[in-house]
Amino acid sequence: MLDSIQKKVLWLSTWLVHHANTLRPNPDGTKVGGHQASSASVVSLLTALYFEALRPGDLVAVKAHGSPAFYAIEYLRGRLTVDDLKSLRAFGGLQAYPSRRKNPQIVELSTGSMGLGAVTALFAALGLRYVEQHFGVQSNTPRPGRVIAMLGDAELDEGNVWEALLEEALGELGNLLWIVDMNRQSLDRIVPDSRRRQLRDWFRAAGWHVIELRWGARLESLFARSGGDRLRARLEAMSNAEYLSLLRLPPGSVRKALITAASGETDRAIERLLADVTDPGLGALVAD
Repeated sequence: MLDSIQKKVLWLSTWLVHHANTLRPNPDGTKVGGHQASSASVVSLLTALYFEALRPGDLVAVKAHGSPAFYAIEYLRGRLTVDDLKSLRAFGGLQAYPSRRKNPQIVELSTGSMGLGAVTALFAALGLRYVEQHFGVQSNTPRPGRVIAMLGDAELDEGNVWEALLEEALGELGNLLWIVDMNRQSLDRIVPDSRRRQLRDWFRAAGWHVIELRWGARLESLFARSGGDRLRARLEAMSNAEYLSLLRLPPGSVRKALITAASGETDRAIERLLADVTDPGLGALVAD
């Protein structure tokens, strides 16, 4: 069910940006934009969050560059109309970055400009804890939930994010969750290969509990089989550029790339592991 929903969300978010840039009249030719790729990279995360994981009382700060996917989800939830979707980045319409002031019917925390949404979520969680501890929760009001912030990895380049993380009290919050989309893409550069390890270490040093979700359920199942440890090591040793190129290879070339070691020799353990996986299936598996 979640997979069918996320396909709809991906299609709708792509259509939103296409409509804003191509189908909607634009007499003066002003650039509209829409961060289509950055939105696509959080479709699975947002689908799982909004249609499975959210609990009553949770507050969400959506990744600013993922707004088209967020608006698509709000449409599927019945909180936006088709006309609303057609107003993406139009004057008075759906904002480029989710705005509590301009679209209060659907947005809980504003997330523009970059980095501000993450910090807003931090201090919102701290404020909620303070109010609950000092004043309690009224019997006729729901207990405050979690504050969840979704942000991109390049967004963490903003200095105000790390200034906030140095506040000791924020490292002790139990009602706060950050989801960092490691898509490695930035308007300024490709985020370095080392950044994933650095971010993990920086957050842990600030007192955070860090969970890394890198591989999907199908790959994890394959890793558990004989020879799976060799395949995991092969994939995790790849640079970002090599892994992305692997995703774009023709189906028949993916197997050769995976079973060929750096020395040029064939890794027989990986070859045996993948023997019962078809070429088209292997391409989809690597993308998991």
